[in-house]
Amino acid sequence: MSIKKEKNQITEGVNNSKKLQKNYKLVLNRSKIIKISRVHYALIALILSVIIIACTNTSKLNSRTISELPTQSKVLKIWWDKGFNLEEDEALQQLVKNWEKKSGNKIKLSFYTNDELPKKTQRAIKAGKVPDIVMSSSAQREITPRLAWEGKLVDVSDIIEPIKSIYSNGALEDVTFYNNVEKKRAYYALPINQLTIHIFYWRDLLKQAGFRESDIPKDWNGFWEFWKQMQDKLRTQQKQDIYGLGFPQSLGAADTYYLFEQILEANDVELVNSNGQLLLDNPQVRQGIVNSLEWYTKFYKQGYVPRNAVNWLNPDNNRSLLNRAVLMTPNTTLSIPGAVRQDPDTYRNKLGTIEFPNKPSGKPMRHLVTYNAAVLFADSPNQKIAKDFLGYLAQPKTIASYLKASGTRYLPVMTPVWQDPFWTDPADPHRSTAAKTLIHGQTRPFSIVQNPAYSLVLEQNVWGKAINRIAVNGITPKQAADEAIEQIKQIFAQWQ
Repeated sequence: MSIKKEKNQITEGVNNSKKLQKNYKLVLNRSKIIKISRVHYALIALILSVIIIACTNTSKLNSRTISELPTQSKVLKIWWDKGFNLEEDEALQQLVKNWEKKSGNKIKLSFYTNDELPKKTQRAIKAGKVPDIVMSSSAQREITPRLAWEGKLVDVSDIIEPIKSIYSNGALEDVTFYNNVEKKRAYYALPINQLTIHIFYWRDLLKQAGFRESDIPKDWNGFWEFWKQMQDKLRTQQKQDIYGLGFPQSLGAADTYYLFEQILEANDVELVNSNGQLLLDNPQVRQGIVNSLEWYTKFYKQGYVPRNAVNWLNPDNNRSLLNRAVLMTPNTTLSIPGAVRQDPDTYRNKLGTIEFPNKPSGKPMRHLVTYNAAVLFADSPNQKIAKDFLGYLAQPKTIASYLKASGTRYLPVMTPVWQDPFWTDPADPHRSTAAKTLIHGQTRPFSIVQNPAYSLVLEQNVWGKAINRIAVNGITPKQAADEAIEQIKQIFAQWQ
């Protein structure tokens, strides 16, 4: 029986009840006139009462039945990172249309900025009004491990297991989390793409200063001194407003902690061991943090980083380079070359992409890699069709088309997709450099893999705060290190 029909029956029952009550009063009046015997009156009253009670109970029963009827929306609600260019959004919209046509279901797709989406997701969780699926690059590092721990995500192992052999080991490691509610470790996110940090710079400005890419040193100290020298040379050529290094010094940019984590890696500073235990009480680790903070902030103090870098948000290091306010900047995606793709001369000749230099020890750099992944919420009313969508997204053909169409800001995580020469073609100076790092270089994930508590360290941007305190408040690297260490200890203590 349809809900509409049940509602009509309920309404009819209530109306009949009211009519009966009215007739009941009418009978009472008439009984005085025609002097119905008390016996007859009692019998009529009894019959009418039974009818009224029956109608009332039927009304309550049907109301409860309607409220308890299960509802299953056939419209998936998906929240996704808004792209840095229109191609990214259009590529996903086309993928969604293809799935809708194939499945017969619908998707309500919403885009939010990289800064906004993690916060909006957490508000939705607190309000109990989560979407079905979220894909947020920041959330994957900052909140996903904790959501998995708290049992708020759906295990998607049934999607990944049949095709796990085509994923990189790092991708699978990055989405494997422990569920403390169900007491199990499983895949709680579907890897979509990956990113790591590279150096982007202006080749034509190097040429103007009398140098070429081959002149850039490979050793640690020589590499960074080179960019300071370039600033000095360019400023003698009437470019007084250019800075050598685009290092974020702010609390508001995830780029700050990403770059600083890479500097810690360069100095072989291990914060969390393979068992998820903090190593901050080790004097060598503390000194490594102090040295890394001192090294990172000295360029700002020396005037080789823009003064407004203390206020940068995630897009601002990109803007500073593209506006030629800085000569070089580290960045975690290919969004900078993606922004100039429509200008072939700038893309292929003027803009350059290089890897980090060797570590101060002389060893090759091990790059930090993070993965963008989609998660399905346990409170989703549409888990079956949501998994169908994720299964469609996980097909190599689907993801390859999507990544190509989206402007190649991110790189693949599947072996079959990497086999396409499109990604490794040396004619593309940016994509091929990034591919070389991820395919042939040494990489590692963030410490969130060892312990979900570390995601709070990233979310609260503990390193960004320490760096900003040195740059703005003038505290010493030792003070900043001790503050950061104490904050991290508190985070881990509260999490246990």
